[in-house]
Amino acid sequence: MKPIIIIGAGMAGYTVAREFRKLDKAHPLVIVTTDDGSFYSKPMLSNALAQGKTAQQLASQSVMQMATQLGATIHAATRVLTIDTANKTVTTTAGLHAFDQLVLAVGANPIRIPMAGNAADQVLSVNHLDHYHDFRTRLAQQVGENKRRVAILGAGLIGCEFADDLAGAGYTVTLIDPNRLPLAAIASPALSQRLADALRARGIALKLGTTAQSVNRVPDGLQVQLADAGSITVDIVLSAVGLRPDLALAQAPGIATQRGIVVDAYGQTSAPDIYALGDCAEYTIAAEDASRTMPYIAPLMAAARAIARSLSGSATPIAHAPAPVIVKTPSFPLALLPPPPHMLSHGQWRESTQGDTLVSRFFDANGIMQGFGVAPQQAALRQQLVGELGKPEVANTLVE
Repeated sequence: MKPIIIIGAGMAGYTVAREFRKLDKAHPLVIVTTDDGSFYSKPMLSNALAQGKTAQQLASQSVMQMATQLGATIHAATRVLTIDTANKTVTTTAGLHAFDQLVLAVGANPIRIPMAGNAADQVLSVNHLDHYHDFRTRLAQQVGENKRRVAILGAGLIGCEFADDLAGAGYTVTLIDPNRLPLAAIASPALSQRLADALRARGIALKLGTTAQSVNRVPDGLQVQLADAGSITVDIVLSAVGLRPDLALAQAPGIATQRGIVVDAYGQTSAPDIYALGDCAEYTIAAEDASRTMPYIAPLMAAARAIARSLSGSATPIAHAPAPVIVKTPSFPLALLPPPPHMLSHGQWRESTQGDTLVSRFFDANGIMQGFGVAPQQAALRQQLVGELGKPEVANTLVE
């Protein structure tokens, strides 16, 4: 019996494996990963520093524990070289493997913006556990009271979370972004402004409406030259400008890709018996008659459950239920459910308040609620707002 092969041992790959094992205890399962195969929760990377967590402490289970738990063969530190979709084989640095069905859970790579300067190669990114270990090591190497200055490129979700986390751990943080407010792509202007105020109150310097153009070594650290002619001197530069789906393995054998690896309502790619999920996938959204990447935990979990059932012989479409994203910024905790990107230019945000709670609802051109944000976020209020999605505007007040 040929195995099911999963390429990638991040949260997407391991979640598919766990869900599959709930349904089928016997079918051979092989997981191939370039890292050491330990399990950790990737969202914890951006708020682990203030908690004093090392990379080793974030890894909750070793590769041996995962192999035993899943009844799987896990090839760690192994790279996939090619996929033969016709003969259903995978060639890796550990040899050739035939498969019955294949799952691509290869994730995404940090976007590297072009940067001039003799220290451009010193710009770090944190996208997996090894990156986090390197980041902590670099932080530890900065000895002295004044060697705790960090510049973060990108004031999106990850950049804001890292900024808040580093500030909480006692670092001097500067957040740089071309937009005039943080979280500009997914939050309402009113919520973004309050977040900006909270980050500044936390001691974080915001350099907005500009970008970093070069990074050069200077006697006192690294000098970041900005597009607005300003500059800052720091000890570490961290890039958090976004992720780009890893398409190389899919593109080589001709599997359809756009921004991500294109999958249908069942998570299947254009190649028979090959599925994709997580940060590498571009999902079909039937309700929107569109497709898009969905780099959050809730879509990943929904896709993993459906794909596991399909792998076990019961074809199951992915149920893309609306789920707010919890932004881990302790100075201003938010929950966001952004409207579909194509609607942003054809609707408007409307705010309501009760005490210190601010709710932003997004209504499309027909007056139908398509997204929201709330801060400080609370579970009951999140559920109320999820229930309002798809309904016409009737009131902008909160439940007392």
